Amino acid sequence: MILTGGCLCGAVRWRMEGAPSAVVACHCEDCRRTTGHHVACMTVDAAALTLDGAAPRWFASSETGRRGFCGTCGSNLFWTATDWDRIEIWLGSVDGPTGLTLSGHEFVGSKSDYYDIADGAPCFDRLAPEDRGFR
Repeated sequence: MILTGGCLCGAVRWRMEGAPSAVVACHCEDCRRTTGHHVACMTVDAAALTLDGAAPRWFASSETGRRGFCGTCGSNLFWTATDWDRIEIWLGSVDGPTGLTLSGHEFVGSKSDYYDIADGAPCFDRLAPEDRGFR
């Protein structure tokens, strides 16, 4: 599988080759605050990701993780743990259809009250099982 994507202004572009190990919606407070809603993401080997154009800027959002975004338009693009060789790519940054299917929702205890999760995908209070080995 090959997917490409980037930020709103086009300064940061990325390309991913390979299959993601997890495709989840994260409802944790950090994801909600940085995006304004929950985030859908895919987890991939960092080596499968190549960047083109401007380098993303990184923000240490916790003691264990950091978030990558465009320094020009502010688009959120990535999350990774500080001791991890994997990276999560925000699915909203993908060019065109992804061909992927959401496997579950994680941190649903942190979701806000203004929406319901009604797509039938499994819900987890913490990490989704396929994501547990990576975070």
